[in-house]
Amino acid sequence: MGIEYKIDHARRLVTAKGRGTMTGEDVMNYQREVWSKPEVKGYNELIDMTEVEKIDLPSVKRMKDLAMLSVAMDPPSPSKFAIVAPKDEAFGLGRMYETYRRLESGSTKEVGVFRTMDEAVEFLGLSP
Repeated sequence: MGIEYKIDHARRLVTAKGRGTMTGEDVMNYQREVWSKPEVKGYNELIDMTEVEKIDLPSVKRMKDLAMLSVAMDPPSPSKFAIVAPKDEAFGLGRMYETYRRLESGSTKEVGVFRTMDEAVEFLGLSP
């Protein structure tokens, strides 16, 4: 999988890191694997795309599919999701995902896409 993750129960946070080539299948598998765990419902999320060299998506529609799957898995309580995407391709796709989620009425995660880790950490209200 092109995405590694850790669950920090004390901080109620899932952190993930993409590396190398990340595929649409990697992202969908990550979403299903992590967010189907009952113990992380309502946790905040931070994904770091800094080390992603290539994003291999069969189509842009995959972003909409991911957003719809994500919203369907959202718990009733609100949480935040920060995406660190310093490279233009990842930043643009992150913004697209953010927009698709906002358009879905059942979304309970506030998504932010940032160029730096500091901005993402501030958005999540975490100490550095």
